[in-house]
Amino acid sequence: MRRWTISVERLFDQIKAALLPSSFSLFISCIQERDVDIYSFHINSTVTSRYAVTVITSRVANRLNESKEVHFQVKIPKNAFISKFRMTIEGKTYDGVVKEKEEAQQQYSQAVSRGESAGMVSSVGRTLEEFKTSVTVAAFSKVTFELTYEELLQRRLGKYQLLINAQPMQPVADFKIDVYVRESPGISLLEVKGGLNTNELANAVTTTRSGTEAWVNFYPTREQQTKCDVCGENGLNGDLIIMYDVDRRNPSGELQASDGYFVHYFAPTDIPRIPKNVVFVIDRSGSMSGRKIQQTREALLKILGDLAEDDYFGLITFDDRIEVWNPELLQATERNLKTAKDFVRQIKDNGYTNINAAVLKGVEMINKHPREGSASILILLTDGAPNRGESDPTRIQANVKEAIGGKFPLYCLGFGFDVNFDFLNKMALENHGRGRRIYEDSDADLQLQGFYEEVAVPLLTGVQLNYTGSSNVTQTRFSHYYNGSEIVVAGQITDNSLETFQAEVIAVSKNSRVTYQDSVFMKDIAGVLPQHEHFTQRLWAYLTVKQLLEKEMTLNGEEKEAARKEILDLSLKYEFVTPLTSMVVTKPEGEETQVAHKPKEGENRKRMPQRPAWGLSCSSLSPCLSVIGVRFLISSLDQPKPVCYDLPAASKLRLLTDPSSDFSMNGELSTKGFNQIALHYKTDYSLMLNTSHILYHDGLNDVMFLWGQEPSKHETDSVSLILRIEEVDVTMGTVRVVLFRHKKDGEMFLWPAVQQQPNHVGIQGIFGKNNLEYEELPGSVIKIKDQDVKATWSTAADYRRSSAPVLGCWLVPYKSVLQGELSDFTVSQL
Repeated sequence: MRRWTISVERLFDQIKAALLPSSFSLFISCIQERDVDIYSFHINSTVTSRYAVTVITSRVANRLNESKEVHFQVKIPKNAFISKFRMTIEGKTYDGVVKEKEEAQQQYSQAVSRGESAGMVSSVGRTLEEFKTSVTVAAFSKVTFELTYEELLQRRLGKYQLLINAQPMQPVADFKIDVYVRESPGISLLEVKGGLNTNELANAVTTTRSGTEAWVNFYPTREQQTKCDVCGENGLNGDLIIMYDVDRRNPSGELQASDGYFVHYFAPTDIPRIPKNVVFVIDRSGSMSGRKIQQTREALLKILGDLAEDDYFGLITFDDRIEVWNPELLQATERNLKTAKDFVRQIKDNGYTNINAAVLKGVEMINKHPREGSASILILLTDGAPNRGESDPTRIQANVKEAIGGKFPLYCLGFGFDVNFDFLNKMALENHGRGRRIYEDSDADLQLQGFYEEVAVPLLTGVQLNYTGSSNVTQTRFSHYYNGSEIVVAGQITDNSLETFQAEVIAVSKNSRVTYQDSVFMKDIAGVLPQHEHFTQRLWAYLTVKQLLEKEMTLNGEEKEAARKEILDLSLKYEFVTPLTSMVVTKPEGEETQVAHKPKEGENRKRMPQRPAWGLSCSSLSPCLSVIGVRFLISSLDQPKPVCYDLPAASKLRLLTDPSSDFSMNGELSTKGFNQIALHYKTDYSLMLNTSHILYHDGLNDVMFLWGQEPSKHETDSVSLILRIEEVDVTMGTVRVVLFRHKKDGEMFLWPAVQQQPNHVGIQGIFGKNNLEYEELPGSVIKIKDQDVKATWSTAADYRRSSAPVLGCWLVPYKSVLQGELSDFTVSQL
């Protein structure tokens, strides 16, 4: 092995010479001006069948010659559970542990009694929670923060939305957002929106969609992070929103099963809309004065304009008095809508708040207007607590529940933060609806319209889903199914004797009773990818806990205690932090112990400034089987499942050779991956990589780089070299390879990913073919080039991607893939 040595001064001079003057001044100013340097900030999100797992990794260096407190502050979606938080300092890792809330609270109280501070997560705006923590880092040392969270994406208005917030608090040399989406029915729509998808950052966003998979990458340069609309001296501050939908060829939905669990996605589209009877109950009390009442009027005018002609509607306004636009529901004719809009324009704020009488009046109006083949909906908008008439929230809830009698849903919209949101949400949940907060902002009218659009087009009522041979199934009864939404049900499969697992959906359509049926063959479940086994069970646990938390709000006595026990047991088993559990993070000796819980909607952030609140859940990757040597993955053009094979370590291998362009790439295997890789192009250019250095010869000079140093780019006529923190993007002639540096079990190794190569028979080497054609036969046999090969279903880490996801694969002997002996692919020197 060739030894690479270079003095610090010479290395610095070479870096200086290689960089453009402007880049070099930026590089120097970073070192001089940033005492605490976030030198790497990565967000990696993987979405499998609507279930998203997102990992935020921040690497921070203390550049001072004294200890420094380093902060980690990120924002996550409110609907998510954080599944893991860890800090790595000087090779030692500190992990959070989920405990029962009371036990964790004792630890928290002990820390507070010692005068120690506590980290916190608090509610931030409409959709995000803010996670904060800090740790003291020694002089010239580094810390890595890693936060993982999970969420089930909900379909609204025909799209799923993955929200990623980026606010690293300073420009970052190595900034990356990578999103991967896999949906087995196929991806029908992919859009990227949000404040980070602006004109200034347009070339930083790339999207790729191919059948069942989609990729979104966001790689802004350091300069872009300071000069865009959502940028400044502190770098990026905005959202990247990935919106997509899936193909829906089967009206019965999408049924998946694995490892004893199932999930059913039901969202039929080719159904006639059901005419609706809708009553709006609008608070006009004194607290609604000013912009609130103005925005409410604007929203109602737009909503009325969107009613279909076969809809019937009513309007009620209230303070301490009740005013009805018309005592009966009227059809949404042009004439009636004009009169209703005139009524809305005259709504003025005044008086107190009699919620009980107003809602009961709305129920009465709907009950007096039975109409076959229609769907009824009651919508309440208020910004305050009841203070006239019946003012006891418990009594109001009981009155409303009795009056509605389960016949139609009630949706409660709470305007602003002074409203008693718990009361409204519970009243809605007890009546098959939902509570929704409307935030006081310039777009409150759009929020109101957006909510209405979600329930504007009912397609089914009285939806009942049934599953044979199952137990512990999540909610299976739904009063309404609306266009653009989706019903998701998950559960456990308990009857192992079933040949097929069946799902049945019974509902009422516009004119008739309808039934949908779907099934999955149990023998096919064995072929499900291992990461899908993991995802199906975790999705079931996630959905069960979410629904139990809502149900628990409406229960009392023994039923409430039983629900709480089930929530607690699942939360501890799957390491979810919920209102019943907390996460304890023990920091290095001498620093504070932190306890975190998840804030609920409406919790007053000012009341509990020192109480941490994280939304937490935990996931572990499907374990890889132990292998002799190193496992390689190769994808297939015609099959969704990749093939994998093992090669012995300590081999020097021909990785890719193109004699026509005089390009070659060779590598030496260690026990995890490659410890050295060499690329040669023509007689002039070479790139030698090991796990600590990168040596580039450009035909005249040798230039050495270190992994983890400032990103840079070098180009000649036919060679391009782009260095990032943990990867090198190399183009030599017609070949492009990205080389990653990975770490596993404390050991560094390299791995190449061939991105582009000539398509001709002269290509040779282990990576000479990116795809493999094979046919899957019964009995775990696959046919490769007319040869039947016995295969074993296994797993492998895909080191061709920076996130190294674990994939399921057919494990076969390497000879069947390489079509030759190992000696055919070995070289004497790199």
